[in-house]
Amino acid sequence: MAAQHIDAATIADYQRDGAVCIRGAFKDWVETIAAGIERNIQNRSATASDIANGRGSFFDDYCNWERIPEFVEVVRNSPAAELAAAVMQSRSAQFFHDHVLVKEPGTQKPTPWHQDIPYYFVDGRQTVSFWIPIDPVKEATLRLIAGSHKWDKMILPVRWLDDSNCYAGEGDYLPVPDPDQDSSMKVLEWEMQPGDAILFDFRTAHGARGNLTAARRRALSLRWVGDDARYVERPGRTSPPYPGHDMKPGQKLREDWFPVVFQS
Repeated sequence: MAAQHIDAATIADYQRDGAVCIRGAFKDWVETIAAGIERNIQNRSATASDIANGRGSFFDDYCNWERIPEFVEVVRNSPAAELAAAVMQSRSAQFFHDHVLVKEPGTQKPTPWHQDIPYYFVDGRQTVSFWIPIDPVKEATLRLIAGSHKWDKMILPVRWLDDSNCYAGEGDYLPVPDPDQDSSMKVLEWEMQPGDAILFDFRTAHGARGNLTAARRRALSLRWVGDDARYVERPGRTSPPYPGHDMKPGQKLREDWFPVVFQS
């Protein structure tokens, strides 16, 4: 699916809600992504973790794409970069990082409600994250709060393993929301097939239930930024950390680390 096939209504939905689901966007890439996820699991990085904290397993690892040939293929040659530029309404799509998320059968641990942006050293209005499952998902699908990308404050970032605060200064942030108890919040969620993709703004609040089914839930996330993205400093250690980057506030992300994959 090429970016020019995204209609104006889909782009408007993304700008309004902060998230859209695009069916079959990566249907031709499912086997490649599956092979890359398995290679990542077998060759995990120092940042890999199992955050299930109980029954089951919730594997996550990130920033591995340059050493995983299948992920290089997806980043460089799939429709992702062009799709990213289209929904961001950006002339360019610069790759930020990959993130593998695997919930094994019977995993109780939910993905906490959070926004990506306060964890990152990047800010801007043109951002998009892809969530691409390679297994059918229903109950364990991604859930997003419509319009949360327009909130005045960011959600306090917490550590997934124990839900502790990443930064001090709680008054500067919103508490972690519970949209299941707050009827004023509209939750978006879609049953998905392998190769479907949810595209969402870095500022869109999202989470997921545990995986209490008998099947694995494997997903690859691809994170992109657009023309207006700039490096910012946060009040604590960012995730991913990217030590030694030498960027200064207000600068564009360095292209030797974060390549521009699409340019119109």
